[in-house]
Amino acid sequence: MTREYLVVYEKGANNWSAFSPDLPGCGSMGDALEDTRSNMREAVELYLSETAKAGEPIPDASATTVNIDEFDPGHETKEYFMEWLPVTLPFTEETQAA
Repeated sequence: MTREYLVVYEKGANNWSAFSPDLPGCGSMGDALEDTRSNMREAVELYLSETAKAGEPIPDASATTVNIDEFDPGHETKEYFMEWLPVTLPFTEETQAA
């Protein structure tokens, strides 16, 4: 089973970074956008797997907008890219029922 989470990618001086507003603390980096996307998919799937192992509910994918001012108040990052990133959900009773 898969689910899509909103992911924000930020272009830095020498690399890209990414985070998902629905998954606090889950982020990744890479040299190029494709590397970062792949790393972020792996990070999200690990985050969800560890969440399920801890007996916690899998977070919903509910974010549809992002307030750039919230995490970049000085507008120092000049290039952003956002997408719905499809990830594989861990097998749990919760995902089996969905």
